[in-house]
Amino acid sequence: MFVRNSAMIAAFAACASAAMPLATTGMPMRLRGGDRKYCIAGNWKMNPSSLDEAKKLAADVVASAAKSTRDMDVLVCCPYPFLASVAEVCKGSKVKVGAEDVFTEESGAYTGGVAISQIKSVGCEYVVIGHSERRHGNIASETDATFNKKVRKTLDGGLIAILCVGETKDEYEAKLNKAVCALQLSKGLAGVTKAEMKSVVIAYEPVWAIGTGLTATPEAAQDIHAYIRSWLADMYDKETADSVRIQYGGSVAPDNVDKLMSCPDIDGALVGGASLVADKFDKIINFK
Repeated sequence: MFVRNSAMIAAFAACASAAMPLATTGMPMRLRGGDRKYCIAGNWKMNPSSLDEAKKLAADVVASAAKSTRDMDVLVCCPYPFLASVAEVCKGSKVKVGAEDVFTEESGAYTGGVAISQIKSVGCEYVVIGHSERRHGNIASETDATFNKKVRKTLDGGLIAILCVGETKDEYEAKLNKAVCALQLSKGLAGVTKAEMKSVVIAYEPVWAIGTGLTATPEAAQDIHAYIRSWLADMYDKETADSVRIQYGGSVAPDNVDKLMSCPDIDGALVGGASLVADKFDKIINFK
């Protein structure tokens, strides 16, 4: 992406700096929006290895969420084969279930595709769209246009879309992180109305911090989250910007979650590896 879209990203960078002044990194910057609940989501990726393990892990998450006194959403986003069983384990609890992806079509000769109606029928309420592991690398190398189609399918199907955005290491080092996020947001949310934004969660996940053990500092994460919120205000309005939840994703762990969640524009976390370890995810759900 850095090579293919460098000119477009540079243009976005110039427009962003001129039209939307960036917040400084000092905290706090603003009060949390009154209508925003925290959203902590575990993204299991291609784990665990068996249904029994998945059901046990889901039961652990249910127990952890039950201890929380916050009015918050806790999600388990798991592989397709586990969705129905995990949804059954989570039924009647505080934990909601999400899919890690969805196909762009509703039905037909699409071997390996999974439709929004199919995942909805087994109890899913959320769908992760545009995760960096599908955006980059050897898994899929999907485009923003594809992610936009998936957002459209998810919203039309009555589910909540978690749209992931974030920059690569090269883009970060070139100071194009905000321009990259603006470009990905503009393409991924194309055609999404203000009313539909009530069913959208944004997940900022710097690619260089996913699965690497590296994490953006709370100040740096807050800065980009505030920028994303300013982008939403510019593209929609302040009411929309104040209501949309923006998660942070990128090596979230028990030892950094408290400071990250204390930032006024960070409304939760999209958690990878730590969500597979019951006691670690418990500490993340029940952050201080």
